[in-house]
Amino acid sequence: MRLRSLLAMPELRLEVVTGSDELDRTIRWVVTTDLLDPGRYLRGRELVLTGLVWRTSPADSETFVRALTSAGVSGLAAWDLTLGAIPDDLVEACRRHRLPLFKVPEDVAFATVTEEVVRHLSGARAADLAAVLDRHRRLVEGTGLGAVLDLVGHCHLLAPTGRVVAGPAPPDPAALARAFLTAPQLPHHVPALDASLFPVAADTPRVADWFLAFEGDFADWPAERRALTAELAAIVALERTRLDAPRTAGLLSGDAPLPAGALPAGAVVAVAASGTALRPSDVRAVLAEILPSPVLDSVDDEVLAAVPSAGRDVAAEIQGALGLLAPGLAGGGLALGVSGAVAAADLRGALEEARYARRLAAARPSPVSVVRHDELATHVLLLASVPDDVRRMFKTRLLDPLHDYDRTHGADLVRTLETFLRNSGSWTRCAEQLHLHVNSVRYRIQRIEELTGRDLSRLEDRVDFFLALRLT
Repeated sequence: MRLRSLLAMPELRLEVVTGSDELDRTIRWVVTTDLLDPGRYLRGRELVLTGLVWRTSPADSETFVRALTSAGVSGLAAWDLTLGAIPDDLVEACRRHRLPLFKVPEDVAFATVTEEVVRHLSGARAADLAAVLDRHRRLVEGTGLGAVLDLVGHCHLLAPTGRVVAGPAPPDPAALARAFLTAPQLPHHVPALDASLFPVAADTPRVADWFLAFEGDFADWPAERRALTAELAAIVALERTRLDAPRTAGLLSGDAPLPAGALPAGAVVAVAASGTALRPSDVRAVLAEILPSPVLDSVDDEVLAAVPSAGRDVAAEIQGALGLLAPGLAGGGLALGVSGAVAAADLRGALEEARYARRLAAARPSPVSVVRHDELATHVLLLASVPDDVRRMFKTRLLDPLHDYDRTHGADLVRTLETFLRNSGSWTRCAEQLHLHVNSVRYRIQRIEELTGRDLSRLEDRVDFFLALRLT
């Protein structure tokens, strides 16, 4: 409902005193107040009614109007029964702050104004709900999500990566996505952005869901607005199910030859993924969001995908996208393996490569772990194949004496060892990076050898230390 609608209510007979060019502002609710500074009780877009009891001097008008405009009030309706007029200082303050001001007739009670406005607001919201059902019908007929979002206005549909799915782009979609992923519970109001966030599917993990962002604080909404939001979320959830259905191809898990045209043209990359505390359907939804034009399939708890490579570093793109989702994975994790680029005819081998890389990624403790094909030819493969207790014992025997010495003496032997190995045993470069004299580096390396019984001039011992440090 807009301020202009007040003038079309004959029972109210309101008159515009100032601000006739601001009458397209929307009204969310009606508030009556006689406080000089009512700002902390306002949430924005109210029509404020006042009998000016707060006014003891002309200067009070500036204080009152400034508080209203700071709170985002849409308009002010006033009358001073004692004076029988609206004071000039209040009119001037409203004109200066561009706040629309209405005169309430002396014989019209504020309760009457409130009842009429609330009745129109409720009627409009009921009409909105009926309109949603009509938009739902049109959506099923293929109109699209944009038409549904247009109904409510100031509404955005986003993915947890911050991608705008439908509706206008908000000022800071990335900040909204972070707030959605980290909110203690949903729905959630973000005061810094003045936005209320709602999940599309409440039973879906946030990293795999979409969400709706509305302007304002949902705590101030009437029941009708909440019902409208729930209906909108249900419509979006149904549409997403329809859109995602073709992506589950069922082509990658078997041994049968792939039909012509089933895969993107040109080179392709295979991806395998699994989740901790995430269902395969949730993992599939995440891949559908972060991968370009994927063909998706599942094998038990593992999700497979084939995507066009087009000369891109698909693994790096996946890592970047998952970095955006990591705040929402505190209670679980994602492990992904990525193959090299191959021709479509070689996809079966690439899928096996991706699946093995995914198993290595699952062995890492990180909430988000991506192993790419080139890591399968390094020491990472060797380390991942060693049982956990053997790796712990290997690391303990080599490095615990150094950690103990560092804690007791503050000697920084572990960092010296890391720097020494990183510079291929160069005393000079190691000393430069540590900002030490070469003799100090030599003394520290000698102490490391004494504590561990190893000789860092021997290649075998250097390799052992290198592997132990990679296990920390």
